Amino acid sequence: MYDLCRKVTGEYPAWGSLTGIRPTHLMYEALAQGMDMDQAAAHLVRTFDVTEEKARLLQDIVRVQNQLPPPDDKWMDVYIGIPFCTTRCTYCSFSSGELGKGKLVEPYLAALFREMEAGAQLLREAGKQLRAVYVGGGTPTSLNEDQLARLLDKMMQLYPGAMEYTVEAGRPDTITPGKLCAIRDAGVGRISINPQTMNDHTLRIIGRGHTAQQVEEAYAMAREAGIHHINMDVITGLPGETLADFARTMEAARSLKPESLTVHTLAIKRSSRLHLENAPLPDGDTAAAMVRMGLETAYGMGLEPYYLYRQKQMAGNQENVGYALPGHACQYNVDIMEETTHILALGAGGISKRVYPEEGHIGRAPNVSNIEQYIARVDEMAQRKRELFLL
Repeated sequence: MYDLCRKVTGEYPAWGSLTGIRPTHLMYEALAQGMDMDQAAAHLVRTFDVTEEKARLLQDIVRVQNQLPPPDDKWMDVYIGIPFCTTRCTYCSFSSGELGKGKLVEPYLAALFREMEAGAQLLREAGKQLRAVYVGGGTPTSLNEDQLARLLDKMMQLYPGAMEYTVEAGRPDTITPGKLCAIRDAGVGRISINPQTMNDHTLRIIGRGHTAQQVEEAYAMAREAGIHHINMDVITGLPGETLADFARTMEAARSLKPESLTVHTLAIKRSSRLHLENAPLPDGDTAAAMVRMGLETAYGMGLEPYYLYRQKQMAGNQENVGYALPGHACQYNVDIMEETTHILALGAGGISKRVYPEEGHIGRAPNVSNIEQYIARVDEMAQRKRELFLL
């Protein structure tokens, strides 16, 4: 069927016949069968019609991942979710709510702290060692300075000694010197400041509520605060953007010099406003050219690709790739995408995962996404995780 469709349409998808989220798994399977890197790449090209460019990308990613601490049953990552944003981006389908007047924040933090305490007890009872801690959202820096400081204090009290700590500071308009100092003083080594695009007209279209200038100011503020690892997220295929628009975003990336750069491809989810509003989008060839420009920019900055995943409805049938300077790959990103490490997910919408390597499957314990329901049912959420990891 694939060969017939290719013949009839004349289209040659870059990922060939692959539809899965994690094509790196196929590289690992080939290596496990005794192939070397070149043979594994050739196998993907021959068997699945993947282009040589994409096969080389997978090779580079696996090489970097093989330099990281290997997965092991003894490890567990912790995810802490803050499901609040100052505004909701039009492409967003995540479990998050607009901050508004913030009336739900304090009740939410009280419930979250209870679940964090239960999670720390579970970690001890399960006999697992802490590997990476990731505070995501939403936008964790949408909390005020006191709330963020209390969250980080609680995190370090309950989950000390991780290999790495990341805090998403994705919206530059939520960043203040006080919040950056709290992040630094807590011992967090990595943050994300995510413009998505450095074109003001696109920022308005996608509902970001900030300007490109504010992104530059936030980076300067973070550097002044002594933050030494900043990740930048950008998105290819945004509505109305041309290749020249994306080139401006890449020029800004070169100027701001983030230690890691994640190049996403826009995926239109059914629950996003972009889907509902039928926004005009760049065609597949333009999106592919943007993705290639992102790759070339990252390599030109000395960054290496270290994780990759794909989604349904992606512009140009492309992918999302994380790049980082040598020694700066985010362990949590690799763990969550490769699904090789247990994940203890705390907060509304979090999904805890227990990996059963010998049985080849993953058990899951999802938290409810609705913030009010999470607050009311937090003890039930904690019990779900105990049943997953201790029974």
